[in-house]
Amino acid sequence: MISKLRTLSPQQVAEVEDFVEFLAGKARKRTALDRLLAIAPALEAAGVVPMTEEEIAAEVKAARAERRARQQAKGSGADRS
Repeated sequence: MISKLRTLSPQQVAEVEDFVEFLAGKARKRTALDRLLAIAPALEAAGVVPMTEEEIAAEVKAARAERRARQQAKGSGADRS
């Protein structure tokens, strides 16, 4: 596979990198969903009230905003000591 990558143009290598990132992101999302589903019975047994779709959407939006802020801070060097 490495030898095949070496024959690609820089544009093609960038496309491969994008696709690999897509696959990695998909795997991360699946892992997160599996973790969430694993604790669902315990939450129900503890009497936790289920969240509405709107509440879930708000939590996802907040988590994404927090992640973007961390990535921007990391990229700007703001978290370097």
